Amino acid sequence: MRQIILDTETTGLEPKEGHRIIEIGGVELNCRRRTGQTFHCYLNPEREVDEGALKVHGLSNEFLSDKPRFIEIAEEFLAFIKGAELVIHNAPFDVGFLDHELYLLGSNWGKVSVNCQVLDTLQLARQRHPGQKNNLDALCKRYGIDNSRRDLHGALLDAEILAGVYLAMTGGQVSLSLHEYGDNSTSSRSGEGNYRPVSAERAPLKIARASREEQRAHEACLTAIDKTSAGACVWHQLDSLPD
Repeated sequence: MRQIILDTETTGLEPKEGHRIIEIGGVELNCRRRTGQTFHCYLNPEREVDEGALKVHGLSNEFLSDKPRFIEIAEEFLAFIKGAELVIHNAPFDVGFLDHELYLLGSNWGKVSVNCQVLDTLQLARQRHPGQKNNLDALCKRYGIDNSRRDLHGALLDAEILAGVYLAMTGGQVSLSLHEYGDNSTSSRSGEGNYRPVSAERAPLKIARASREEQRAHEACLTAIDKTSAGACVWHQLDSLPD
C-alpha cells in the first residue's frame, strides 16, 4: 500500500476566514517502508500570517513573499498524492485547508477525497489512548520517537515525525532507514559485498516452535493491531488468503 504522511502549516485556523496554506510536507511510504520520495514547498498565501500562527511555525510574511502560489504547485502536489492513502494527524484540519485551496482554483479541481483516501492518526490515537493527551509531542514521548528538532512546527519535519509515530502505533516498526528496510541489493547495506557462505557441513539449525500460550498471545497482539489500525493488520490479511 502506498501512503503519504502529510502535514501543512497555515496563516491561521479557519479557511472560512480567508486563511491559507503556507507550507506542505509529505513523506512517501510503500508497504510501511520509506521510499525516499518527499514533497515539500513553502507558499505565498497572498495575505498576512496571524501573529498566533507565526509563534507556532515561525514563517514570516517577508520569508513567504517570494514563494510560489498554490496554483503554481497544485498539479505537482496532486500527482504526488494521487492514489495514495493520506496519513494525517487531525486530518479534518489539513484536508479542510487543502479542499479550500482547490476550491479557490475552480470547481474542476475537485477535492482531496477524489484523489486519495485519508487516515486520521489523531482518531486512531484517541481510540488506543482514551482520556490521554494525543497531540504529536505526547505521542512521541509515549512511543519513544525523537522530536528534539521540533522547536517550531514545520510541515516536512512534522510529517517525518508522524511517520515514526504512525508506524509505532500500528505495528511497532519505528525505523525509517532505507539501509534497514530498502531493497535486497548489496549496495543498500554497509559492508558491501562482505558475505561469507555457510558451510554445508554445519550442524542443523534448531527449530523453536511457539507454545499454545505463545500462539494465543500472538493472536491477541494481532487483534489489537487490527483494531487500532482500522482493519489494516497485514498478518490477518495474509491469513485470510487461500493457500
